[in-house]
Amino acid sequence: MRAAVLRDYNAPLSIEDVPDPDCPDDGVVLKVAACGVCRSDWHGWTGEHPRVKPGQIGGHEYCGEVVAAGPQARHRVGDRLVAPFILACGACPSCQSGHQNTCPNQRLPGFVEPGAFAEYVAVPFDHNLSPLPDSLSPTVAAGLGCRVTTAWHALTGRAALAAGEWLAVHGTGGVGLSALLLGRALGAQVVVVDVVPEKLTHALGLGAAAALDAREGDTAARIREITGGGAHVSVEALGIAETVNASIECLRPLGRHVQVGMPVGHTARMEINMSAVYQGNIALFGTRGMPSWRYPSLLSLIERGAVDMTPLIAREIGLSGVSEELAAFNGPTPPGVAVVTDFST
Repeated sequence: MRAAVLRDYNAPLSIEDVPDPDCPDDGVVLKVAACGVCRSDWHGWTGEHPRVKPGQIGGHEYCGEVVAAGPQARHRVGDRLVAPFILACGACPSCQSGHQNTCPNQRLPGFVEPGAFAEYVAVPFDHNLSPLPDSLSPTVAAGLGCRVTTAWHALTGRAALAAGEWLAVHGTGGVGLSALLLGRALGAQVVVVDVVPEKLTHALGLGAAAALDAREGDTAARIREITGGGAHVSVEALGIAETVNASIECLRPLGRHVQVGMPVGHTARMEINMSAVYQGNIALFGTRGMPSWRYPSLLSLIERGAVDMTPLIAREIGLSGVSEELAAFNGPTPPGVAVVTDFST
């Protein structure tokens, strides 16, 4: 099969013919229909993700059709499925309590095991996979496995965003744009922050109540003014100190900060304004992924037309285009995300 392989950090991926994956006893092999290109892939490509080593096939936002099923698999050949990026064991205390995204035995195609920047991907623990609705295109579904699921769980499973509340979103990449769309669907008023004017204009067109250019200074104060005292919930979607502090400082008393952006490598430890947390009685939530049992709540929202996730997708690319997309994350990026839909070029 064709695959895009990491051979050197910060260098174009190598398009190679590699062996097809073996089918796990407790899982399936998918023929990949689509796979998103995510900032988390970029962290691995730069060498800052501690688990991603040369030789890795990236890609963790995928969906596809089952072409082989193991003897212990729940799904069968021909099933069309979408996968969360965290594959939980289902048997440990975390899984049994409904927190599969914290499973200590989790499997991670795209980070530790071969991922979906390839024609086929092996998926163990296939009980994590969900049927792909006929009404949902594989291109849009590919973005659900990381960006959209993470944003959905951040807003509903962690911060409990309520209708009528103010939501601030710092960074309008894939997960930030997802938070905007889902926040609007939940009845929140949304303020977005970025440094790319085109992305701010795009966000306003998608229903943001306000869009602020962080280069103009004191983002937190401007959000407090717009919202009449501060946001109720603020999502940080980049993982850097400047936006983490802006997110905390823009909140009203008893506000909820959700850390969605990945602090890794040189940003793994950062200085934050704990005085603002203390003085404002602020709640800090970390979040990563989404428990697989919560897929129906998200998919039903999309299926019944309560939210349209198609504005998330900006470009469909071939496998050879992944390298260019990863390199683009080195600087400000245009609106929307890229999805691999052609694995032959």
